[in-house]
Amino acid sequence: MDIRTKKWEILCDEAELAKIALRLGEKITKDYENKKLLVISILKGAMFFTSDLTKNIKIPTKIDFMMTSSYGDGKVNLGEVKILKDIDYSLEGYDVLIVDDVLDTAITMDYLIKHLSKKNPNSIKSCVLFNKQAGRKVELSADYVGMEIADKFLVGYGLDYEDIYRNIPYVFCVLNEDR
Repeated sequence: MDIRTKKWEILCDEAELAKIALRLGEKITKDYENKKLLVISILKGAMFFTSDLTKNIKIPTKIDFMMTSSYGDGKVNLGEVKILKDIDYSLEGYDVLIVDDVLDTAITMDYLIKHLSKKNPNSIKSCVLFNKQAGRKVELSADYVGMEIADKFLVGYGLDYEDIYRNIPYVFCVLNEDR
């Protein structure tokens, strides 16, 4: 599918994305008060969400990044996770919050939780901008969810199509209709 020839429908505009980041940031601030929070952003898709989210977390927070790959041609989850960039910090003594763009199959999140658990953090929780129940292959739920969505192909605000369109400041879904 070439999304340039398909119709797009805005799923979340900039104002809605800001409200989600604020709501989750306030909840995380409350839940992690008096804890040592380390946010791990999953690149590249969660970069904008993590930035906006952490601006709304009002406690001292350390931020690190990981990059994984489980999509062969960029569209189909192969089910095999590879870590392309691991964390730079020790997790001992920290309460870890993994931030990702979409929880769909949950294969990547499950893998990351197991991988990071071996590094002895106090706790590990997850936060996702979008939770997509359809296609779930691992029994896993995110601890913090921005929005529940149907099985749609999402682009913008960090989510890409063939590694482009990440810079669009809103999230749109691609419709299976020609323009």
